[in-house]
Order: sequence, then C-alpha cells, then structure tokens
Amino acid sequence: MQVEVIGDHRVLVLPGSGPSLGVAQATDLIGDAWGYDASVVAVPIERLDPAFFQLRSGVAGEIAQKLVNYHLHLVVVGDVSEQVAASESLRAYVTESNRGRHVWFVANDDELTRRLAG
Repeated sequence: MQVEVIGDHRVLVLPGSGPSLGVAQATDLIGDAWGYDASVVAVPIERLDPAFFQLRSGVAGEIAQKLVNYHLHLVVVGDVSEQVAASESLRAYVTESNRGRHVWFVANDDELTRRLAG
C-alpha cells in the first residue's frame, strides 16, 4: 500500500497484486485508510472479489456502504467495460456512482488524478 496526495486528498492506493477483497476485508481496509489518514481508497479491479461485479450478491453495496459510513471514498481503478457489458444493472450502478461523490469507477490513475484535482 502507498499513500498519494492528490489535490486536497490523501489516497490509499492498493497494489494490483494481493489477496482478493470482499466484504470481510472491508473493515481492515477502513482501518488501513484511517491509519494512513487517507480519505480516499483506490482499489484496482484485480483485487476485488468477482462477486463485487455481480450486484445481486450485495458485495459492492456492502463494501461501498461500509467505507461511506466511515467518511471514506471508494474508487475502483481499472477497465470495467467487460463487466459492464455483461450486466445492465452494473452499467447503471457505475453510471450513477460516477455522478456522485462517494464511489467512483475510473479507467486508470490519470483519470483518478483528474477527478480528485478538479
């Protein structure tokens, strides 16, 4: 893990390799973010439990809600076009999330920087 300062935000950036993150790991993620005084948690799509992208599983909602409850922003970093193409409900979730302030889906680190700095 590393922390980057982007604009006014401290961003906890998880590496692309490592254990899969699901609901059970969300509490640890919150603790890590607080330990680094981060307000944003950037998670590469490779690290997310595949159930995250199946909305009926509830994993995406539970992880997002836990982070938001602790005033943390979740950013999923990576190309989700394959997952979005397979699910109309996921497409709608990604679109609505990106309109808000708490959960974003960005294609890469450059897009994350633009959103946070802008």
